[in-house]
Order: sequence, then structure tokens, then C-alpha cells
Amino acid sequence: MDRGTDRTAPPSRPTGPGAEAGPVPGPVTGRIPLAVVVVDREGLVSHWSSGARRLFGASRESAVGLPATDLLPVSGALPGAAEPSPYGAYDTYDGLGPDLESSLGGGLSYPAAGSARLDVPGRDRAEVLWWAYPLVGPGAERLLVLAADAAGLRPETPGGPGRTVERITPGFALHTDFPGSGELARRLPEILPSMSVDESARIVAQVLELGYPVLEFSQNDRVPVTPDWGVPRRAERKARRELLARAAAAGEPLPAGRAEDDREDLEHAAVRERLEFLNEVSGRIGTSLDLSRTIVEVSRAVVPRFTDVAGTYLREQVVAGEGFPEGVPDTTTLWHRVALEHTDEPGRWDDVVPVGEAMPFPAHTPFFQCMTTGEPVLVPRISEQMGHAIASQFEKRDIRPLITGRSMLVVPLKARSVVLGFMILLRHPERAEFNDMDRVTGAELAARAGLVLDNARMYTYQESVAETLQDSMLPHIPARRAGCDIATRYLPGVLLGRVGGDWFDSVKLPGARTAFVVGDVMGHGLNSAAMMGQLRTAVQTMAALDLPPAQLLRNLDDLAQRLGDTYLATCLYAVYDPIGGELHLANAGHIPPVVVRAEDGRSELLDLPTGAPIGVGGVPFEAVRVRVEPGDRLVMCTDGLVEMRGEDIGVGLATLCESAAHPAASMDHACDTIIRALNTRGGRKDDVALLMARLNGIEPGDVARWRLPLDPAEVPRARAVVREQLHVWGLAALTDTAELLVGELVTNAVRHSRTHPVELRLVRGDTLLCEVDDDHHDLPTLLSAGPSDETGRGLRVVSTLAREWGTSRTAAGKTVWFELTLPRR
Repeated sequence: MDRGTDRTAPPSRPTGPGAEAGPVPGPVTGRIPLAVVVVDREGLVSHWSSGARRLFGASRESAVGLPATDLLPVSGALPGAAEPSPYGAYDTYDGLGPDLESSLGGGLSYPAAGSARLDVPGRDRAEVLWWAYPLVGPGAERLLVLAADAAGLRPETPGGPGRTVERITPGFALHTDFPGSGELARRLPEILPSMSVDESARIVAQVLELGYPVLEFSQNDRVPVTPDWGVPRRAERKARRELLARAAAAGEPLPAGRAEDDREDLEHAAVRERLEFLNEVSGRIGTSLDLSRTIVEVSRAVVPRFTDVAGTYLREQVVAGEGFPEGVPDTTTLWHRVALEHTDEPGRWDDVVPVGEAMPFPAHTPFFQCMTTGEPVLVPRISEQMGHAIASQFEKRDIRPLITGRSMLVVPLKARSVVLGFMILLRHPERAEFNDMDRVTGAELAARAGLVLDNARMYTYQESVAETLQDSMLPHIPARRAGCDIATRYLPGVLLGRVGGDWFDSVKLPGARTAFVVGDVMGHGLNSAAMMGQLRTAVQTMAALDLPPAQLLRNLDDLAQRLGDTYLATCLYAVYDPIGGELHLANAGHIPPVVVRAEDGRSELLDLPTGAPIGVGGVPFEAVRVRVEPGDRLVMCTDGLVEMRGEDIGVGLATLCESAAHPAASMDHACDTIIRALNTRGGRKDDVALLMARLNGIEPGDVARWRLPLDPAEVPRARAVVREQLHVWGLAALTDTAELLVGELVTNAVRHSRTHPVELRLVRGDTLLCEVDDDHHDLPTLLSAGPSDETGRGLRVVSTLAREWGTSRTAAGKTVWFELTLPRR
């Protein structure tokens, strides 16, 4: 309760023993100038408010760091006896509520209140009321003390004329809905020391939970306390200004001393209003790291409270998500209008200055001055001449009616001393002009907005870099291979920049076979992604050598150990033979694959030897062979899809089997069904790699083989059997090209093979595949044959006429192959 405010306190509902029953009016809020002191865990003062200086007579500099027992008359709240205080001796008595006990020894574990009479230098003996709250939590704060001068409460009675003050005692109202409790919750954070929002919220929550501070004037009369700063409220200030204005207009003398007080109060209130506005804006912007949303939040935060029109411009590099813009802007720098908020009639600005337009600004404009100096530019009123100069850069659009006569403030959006953009703020002619205080407010607003925009820009840029890195490391697998259809999905994790170590791959092998691989590097982030790239490249290289699955994992494990101790990964490697109808698989600590049988739609987890993760070393790998039928589906994934925190992985594997068996119109739809079933459970943080292959097989009638003796005379026979087979398959249009290329490959094989016969194989699928095997391990290469050279042109012919061609080593020697595109039917 402050002097000059309403001290009337109608009785509240009785709370003490034997109190009279019946409804009574609720109390009004007591508004009192409070001293605020915070004591740390060492018993030392860590915060000493200006109210504490006025009440106890000690300055902040002399009080902070001293033992609180030397300064505060808090009975029983702190351990140890107080030494004589240089600021005056005191004596105390308990003033606790009826349900509280005195705190004895060792400190305060519950709220306490009391009254003290102490001597303060330069003042009469003062009576102080105090409330003490114990604080718990991770912060250093241990005790919050609120104190008030009781002398100002005694001249008038709390109940109005005719009533007698029985006592003035501080207490607490536990779990009581006083009208002042809401205001206390709003205003208490403003008198707390400067600290983070979390720390402030923690203290306020404890204060409100432990009980509202109240003043007890009698057994039944209690008034809740809220802090007061001595600055009149807005309505009171307005009424006072009107009163002073009328007095000045009538020529009446102003009350002595009131004009200076009013001026100080108004200046204090104006500054406070600006700070409240900035705090409000800061709370409204930056709720997201999305750049577009942040820009809209910044624009809407200032309209209409601070300005009537707000246009936001950003540099081209910022909008494009590129790196940090370099150099000072000049007249060639393009600025993109990214947002425009206004209070004019709808559509008035849209056609003249549309969002999305990019333009440079001439050197004579205030905008150029702002973006080159990095300082706000204030134009109290845009004159006709300035309006014409600004409008001259807008071709075929006259913006003078929109800007002339308005007050303008241009503020830079900066981060790390670099101008990212600027905001153009305009006020209607009938509104007060921007002034120097507005310039300061706008600069502070722009600084906060620039920081938020830069955070969003950097986040967007890093997201783009992470996605580019991840995409570059993941293969682009064709949807069809010989005898199978393939679909893949990759979902980035939600932690550490959306970059992870999960990968999938598919490699074409000799004999129309296809290798499938899924792996997961342990950990997250760039290190895992880089490790994944190395392991994936190694698997590609070793798969091209046509190593058996167990041997490939053995070699990969050896490589990981040579690269470093931190290289750990799980890997599942499978080779599909569409002609033999067989899967050859080996596992290195990975979750097992799922096979969905086409015959009855049944899904099953393949029982494979688990093996140890890649990089452990010293553990053998085993391979198994599984028979498959045309139409069966193979599903391979990483544990991020099936493993959830707090859930057994068996639940995820069961869901994977169930969703994989669900009928689907296409392979893509089948992948989406699995993702929806497993990704909607929530809690996923790891990245996910999923590979699904429909094993269509190749019919025996689409495969033709011949064994050719090591005789040059077999070359014409090879051409003849190819011509005959292509006629049988209805591919006569390919006979000339196929004969020519087969003749070149068989000629080379017969010439270089040692002991084993040459094997010629044709496979009809999506393409015509021709493979020639021999027992010579040296791979052929393209040569540049001169006019007089008799050799070296064969592979050049193959490279020119074939759709695709290649070579690979096998256990017995090598395979040279080519593909031809089938004619359209």
C-alpha cells in the first residue's frame, strides 16, 4: 500500500481459528514500494535493489558480497548469529502466519515473515516488515527477501474512517485467490535481478507456490501485496497531464515542485514503455528458425504499435541462402523486398511495391545511406522533392501518394557488423513524427531483428549444406535392374544438422546379378557422414570385384580397422541372382532383412548369423543362401526405422513385417506404407535408410549360354549362334550390331584366354545383355589406335555402339559385357 493510493481494505474471509463465518467482500490490492534482496548459497548478498538502498541505508556497492546476516533483520532465516551491522543495530520478533512455525537452526526451509525495528544512519528508528522465501533449483540463489517500511502504513487506517489499526503484520496467503495475485504474478519478475527467463520464472513460480505476501491489519483483515515503483500508472499520468494543461491554459500557477516531478515521471514512463515494447517485440520474433516466417514476424511486430508501414529488404545472398555477404553494398547491390506490412486499405501497396521484387538503390537515397553506414536514417517528413527522388527509381509506378508527407525511419538489419538488409518504417501524416528516441528504439529493434534473421539465415544455410552433403553421399539407384525393381527412401535425423551415417546402395554384378547393401555408421553428424562416404565407396569397389558376401565384409572390417579405432558400422550385404532364383547374404551386426513371399503374402525376418559390427575385428562372417521366387520382395533398412526410445526393438520389427506385407500398387507405395506405419509412432531421432527390391527373376527361356573352345575359328560360330538366338527372341533388328560387338569380344577372349573355354551368355530383360568370360585376369582398356595400327579398335567400336559396357574381375578371370537397347514394340 503506497502513499497516494487507496488504502481501503475490506475484510477478507476469516482464516484464523474461531473466525466468524459468512461472505465478506474481497480485499483490494496493496501496492507498496518494496526492497528486494537475493542471498546466494554462501549466505552473501547477490542482489540489492534501489528500494533496499532507501530502506536500509546501504548502497548496492557496499552491500553486494557481504554476509546477509550483517544487513538483514530476517529472524531465523539464515544460520549463524549476526555481527553488529555498520548500518545500525536491530531487534526482531516473529510475524509468521498462523500455520507456520519459526525456522530454527541451519536455514530456512519454508516461507517466513516478520517485523524488525532497526537504526539506520540519517533516519529515525524504522520499523521494517519482511517476507523471506527459500529458493531451490539449479541456480545460485538461495533466499529471496522482500521488505517494506511500515511507517508509511500507520498514518491512515486500512478500513477507512472510524476503524482502529490493531496491528500491521506481514504474512502469507497460501492457496488463496486474492484479486491481487494475478498482478503480483505479472509484476514480480520486473523487480527481480537481471537473470535469464528460466531463472526468473523459477523464482516467481516458487514465490507464488509458497504463498502470496499479505499485510494483516487484524485477525480477519488481510490485503495482498504487489510491488510499486512510485511511477504513476498510464491513466493517472494522462489525467495529470490534462490537469496541468488546463492549469497552464488558464494561467494558474503550477504546484511547486510538481512540474519537475511530472517531467521525471513522464521520462521514466516513456523509457519504460519503450523497454516494454522492445521486450514484447523480442518475445514475438524468433519463434522459429524458418527464414520466411521470421521475416513476417519482424514486420508484424512493429505494425501498428510503432509504425504504420514496414517494408523489409534483404540482400540477394541472404535470400538465396548463400554464404555470408561480403563487402560494403553499393549502387549495384540487389535488395529483395521480402515483406510489407501496413495499416492502409487492403491492396493499396501490393501493385506498386510487390513483395518479391529485387532492385538496387541510388546513392542519393536515405536507403543507400543506411545500408552503407549501418546507422539509422531519420526523415521527419518526406518532402515533395524527396518523394519525387525516391519515386524516380520505380519505373511506370508512382509511389509519391504513398510516401509524401509521411515520417520515415530507415533502420539497418545487421549481424556481425555486416548489413543483411534494412527496414523502411513510415508513419501516417496525422501521426507523431519519428523523433530521436524513436531512432534509438528503432536501432535497438533492428539489432534484435538482425540477430534473429541471421540465426534463421545461418540455420537455413546449414540445413542446405547438410542436405547437399547427404544427397551427394547417397547414390541415385535406377528403379530397374536385371530381374528386379528397386525403391529407396532416406529420412534425415532430427539432430545434429540432419546429417547421419545411414546409407543404401545397389551394384550391378556379372551374370545379371545385383548386389544390395544397407549400412549404418554408429553416431551422428559430419564425422559419421564422412565415415559413411568412405565405407560406401569401399563397398562399391569391392562389390565390383565380385567378392562373395562374407569375404567382402571381412575386407571391409580390415579396412575400417586401418582407418581408425572409431570406425564402427553395421552392414548387411546381399547378392541377388535372378537366373538361379537365389539370395546370397552376409550380416555384420545389422538388423535382419524381411522377405515378403509372393505366393501367400507372408512376411518373415530372415534368420541370419548376426556377426559383429564392422571395425570390431577378429570375428568371422558367415554367409547363407536363401531361395526366392519371382515376385518376392526383399526389405532392408537401418535401425532408425524400427527402434524407438523406451520401446523394445521387437515391436518395431513386428510392425516392419506387418507393413511390408501390405499390398501396394507400386514399389514406391510399398515404401511409403512402411514409412507411415513406423514413422508415425513418434520419438524418432535417428536417420533412416530403406531399400526394397521386388525380385522378378529371369525366365530360363530368356537366357542363352555357349562354351567356345580356344580356337579363332569359333568367332564366326559365335556370331552365328547370336544371330539365330536373336531371331528366336524376335530381336532381328539388333542382329547386325550384336554380331559385330560379340565378334570383337570373343576375338579378344580367344586371343588372351589361357586354358579354360570362353563362355558367351545372352540375357533378354529390359535390355539385351551380352557377357563374355575368360580366364585372363587383366582387364582390357580403351586404346588410341593410329592409322597404321592393326589392333586397338575393338573396344572403341564397342564403346561407340553399345548402350553401356564394362569389365569386372571374377574368381576365374574376368567378364567383359555390353548392353543394347531393345527395339520398341
